[in-house]
Amino acid sequence: MNTSNNSPGNNSPGDNSPRSNSPASVDIGETDILAAKEPADHNAIDRVLVLEMVRVTEAAAVAAAQLIGRGDEKAADAAAVEAMRRAFDTLYMDGTVVIGEGERDEAPMLYIGEKVGMGSDGGKAPQIDIALDPLEGTTITAKAGPNALAVLAAAEKGGLLNAPDVYMDKLAVGPGLPADVIDIAMSPSDNVRAVAAARGIEPAAINVCVLDRPRHAELIAELRELGCGVFLIGDGDVAGVIAVTDQDTSIDMYMGQGGAPEGVLAAAALRCVGGQFNARLVFRNEDERARARKWGITDLDRIYKLDDLAKGDCIFAATGVTDGSLLTGVKKRRKSTGAVIMTTESVVMRASSGTVRWVKGEHRIEPHRE
Repeated sequence: MNTSNNSPGNNSPGDNSPRSNSPASVDIGETDILAAKEPADHNAIDRVLVLEMVRVTEAAAVAAAQLIGRGDEKAADAAAVEAMRRAFDTLYMDGTVVIGEGERDEAPMLYIGEKVGMGSDGGKAPQIDIALDPLEGTTITAKAGPNALAVLAAAEKGGLLNAPDVYMDKLAVGPGLPADVIDIAMSPSDNVRAVAAARGIEPAAINVCVLDRPRHAELIAELRELGCGVFLIGDGDVAGVIAVTDQDTSIDMYMGQGGAPEGVLAAAALRCVGGQFNARLVFRNEDERARARKWGITDLDRIYKLDDLAKGDCIFAATGVTDGSLLTGVKKRRKSTGAVIMTTESVVMRASSGTVRWVKGEHRIEPHRE
């Protein structure tokens, strides 16, 4: 596995993915899990080996990739879930899934509240909250489309919003803009004008990424009336939000409704690399309002900012399943010995240091023997 350390914003022109030509890359061998077994200090994330999180998303991506283009969303998702669950078992932590595959009676594993990791070790292991999506883009994977990812975020206990599985209005911009330049309470047009003014450009020069859904017809029309470029994506709004941080994508803003759990994952990434995020939960019926109250959300009209969704030190990790704007997807090579090699590209970010590592891996899969 090779890693490159980047600071955000040093992207190389002309590169197809948002990483720079790093001055140094190092070989990462197997991590000694036992070396991490020491009492947790005030910062629990210090006791979680950041690169181990990449191994978790890699496992899910490799499993899901074997079902790319097969037209079976459920099978691809199940493969990713099972692989991610097994990988978590190797991590020295007392982890709790706060955003996962659903409630306990809805999902066989990685459900909300499930404990993951090697256990508490008598209270020595760090307590970590986990938000995850083993396959962000099940339809994408089934149809061999772009931007499918295996994703997770990790934070100290209480660091991630326990978001209900409802829609969320999202508004995001990348780093380098004045604080509070965006406000989801304003109209889309006014937000575009505010960002354009901060950058010293005309509103028509702003490019906005929007999930291609019928519910966004009025939003798209309003943006085009301003002359904005509207970049429509079929699925995968985690990658869409993160795109605002990468100059190579030409995306200035992200707007629209998507899943609330994916909003927390995207917010964790922005906490690591910089940017601004506004969000508001959207409820279609009383059942969804009741679900929010069940998870401790009492102000149903609250506007959430970045630190409300992901606070303190946190980690964001993702591995590409299919090729996309953020990461290259899993590729398969067969050697003369019959062994199959799966190659992966991943990114892992940490909020406290602002470090971004791009990781390339090779995973050997032994040929099947009867």
